[in-house]
Amino acid sequence: MSVQTYKDLLIWQKGIAIVKLVYNNLEGFPKDEIFGLQNQIKRASVSIPSNIAEGWGRDSTQSYIQFLRISRGSLFELETQIIIAKELNFISDSRFNEIIELITEESKMLNAFIKSLSK
Repeated sequence: MSVQTYKDLLIWQKGIAIVKLVYNNLEGFPKDEIFGLQNQIKRASVSIPSNIAEGWGRDSTQSYIQFLRISRGSLFELETQIIIAKELNFISDSRFNEIIELITEESKMLNAFIKSLSK
């Protein structure tokens, strides 16, 4: 399958899957976290596929790589926030493991894609 648009990229598709999983698993947060950690988690998750898409529209490979690195930074930010949520008992072990598994997969895919574009 050829890549015609950023939507064909597995890293973008997995990023969207992360957003959906995150949004669907935040209902256990305390109500006073709606504008705190919960909001930060949502923003970080949305930033992952958004930066993949934005970078796709840039004029150079180097610029695209930079946006992929920003996406990776958002992924690590999300991972940290999910760990904090787990430490605060806002999410269950099973939900935590499910999200972390997707984050790990996305991290490996982003690293490989960045490496391939850097050659």
